Amino acid sequence: MTEKDTNINEVEESVDTDRSPRSAQSRDSQSRNKPWAPPSALDAPPAPTGFKHRWIRESILGQDDRTNMSKRLREGFEPVRAEEYPDFEAPTIQDGVNAGVIGVGGLILARIPEETVNERKEYFDAQTADAMRAVDTDLMRESDPRMPISRPNRSSKVTFGKGS
Repeated sequence: MTEKDTNINEVEESVDTDRSPRSAQSRDSQSRNKPWAPPSALDAPPAPTGFKHRWIRESILGQDDRTNMSKRLREGFEPVRAEEYPDFEAPTIQDGVNAGVIGVGGLILARIPEETVNERKEYFDAQTADAMRAVDTDLMRESDPRMPISRPNRSSKVTFGKGS
């Protein structure tokens, strides 16, 4: 065997070929750490199926906001108690009517059925549409044949990047 053949055999043996598909390789060890961000004061546990969690105002400047709480309870909100989520570490209200409820800074966590959320959204969408129709009607009432006002175009489009 010549010196050239020996070098080729050594090179072939030293080359480690990986025949596994690229999709089988894991990038877990190569994933980047998430950048640091300040913690949110309004973290909430996940809502049960069929419900949404919302923060509602319980007090303002240290004074109870009974009007807002009464309104929200009549809308269908229900305060979320800390013992319902033993694995979730959250600040709780220590005294008063809402003792044991998850709350921070005058806000308490409440749940509301998704059905109620959707009905409420539809109601306010209809209110907004009626208000816009009223504004358009008032505007068109001021139109003069010598200088007509065209119907307002109320569509918008959001694009990102060039050529989108």
